[in-house]
Amino acid sequence: MPLYIVRNDITLMETDAIVNAAKNSLLGGSGVDGRIHKAAGPALLEECKTLGGCATGSAKITKGYNLKARYIIHTVGPRWLGGSCGEKQRLESCYISSLELAKENHCESVSFPLISSGVYGYPKDNAFDVAIRTITAWLEKSENDMDVYMVLFDRAAYTISRNLYNDIESYIDDNYVSKHSDSREIFRRRKLMATASMKSDTDCYEDTFMAPSVTTDKMLSLEDYIDRLDEGFSQTLLKLIDQKGMTDAQCYKKANISRKHFSKIRNDRNYKPKKSTALAFAIALELTLDETEQLLKKAGYALTHSSKADIIIEYFIVKGNYNIFEINDALWSFDQPLLGA
Repeated sequence: MPLYIVRNDITLMETDAIVNAAKNSLLGGSGVDGRIHKAAGPALLEECKTLGGCATGSAKITKGYNLKARYIIHTVGPRWLGGSCGEKQRLESCYISSLELAKENHCESVSFPLISSGVYGYPKDNAFDVAIRTITAWLEKSENDMDVYMVLFDRAAYTISRNLYNDIESYIDDNYVSKHSDSREIFRRRKLMATASMKSDTDCYEDTFMAPSVTTDKMLSLEDYIDRLDEGFSQTLLKLIDQKGMTDAQCYKKANISRKHFSKIRNDRNYKPKKSTALAFAIALELTLDETEQLLKKAGYALTHSSKADIIIEYFIVKGNYNIFEINDALWSFDQPLLGA
């Protein structure tokens, strides 16, 4: 299912299909359209001549020719006329028509450019929002299972709204622990932590192994203690899904995780996810900050204010916004790793 956001040249993508932001004539043009025709070779133009053009919001398919993709899906985006002339509906139709055409041709993966955001003048942030929301809604349907890539040519192609950026930046400034903090303070804290840790370990040793009521010959074996280990990430996650009344598919789709990846987690009780994967499930399950910490702990992680990514995620949890794509938008804007796919 996942929707990946990547920075690349779409002509280099190795998905089953790539989408071309074409003109109505389908006979090539500038921008993405020109690059795709150039990379695919002259045979593409010859096939396009037989298609009779394409209406705005619709899509047609050709072979990939010299590209790594097997197919090229050509769709015609709307020109921006101020936003009150049905541009949004036509742009949504571009994505839906292209996805349905990819599905009809048994594609398991497809790559999209940011349609209409070039010479057609659609504001990039609005175009990106339409793309993400439309693709996500299509993927959430149980019958749709495809890897979709949103290919941005450079990071400058998209930024979140200035107000949101400034709000998150202020939250980071208020909470971020600089890597260049005073070295003496760091030494002092580490010393205190080490002392506390040694005391904790001693207390734990005494409580667990030296209890007066347990003699040496009656102590449990190492195997017995291992059997008493807390439940791991996989078991905890599955219980949380049940407690939230969600299906597995609802959870992994909301977390932007593939079915194959989720299957590995479900079938391996010792599975240790990446931190970004664990956080993606915390967002999908709409856990509180404390609950998120507990789930991360099961995978051996913790939220830290020395990580900008963690602070951004914390910001959204505190605000009660669990839309993983909006969170990823913000992470992308601050040049941080994304959640899920």
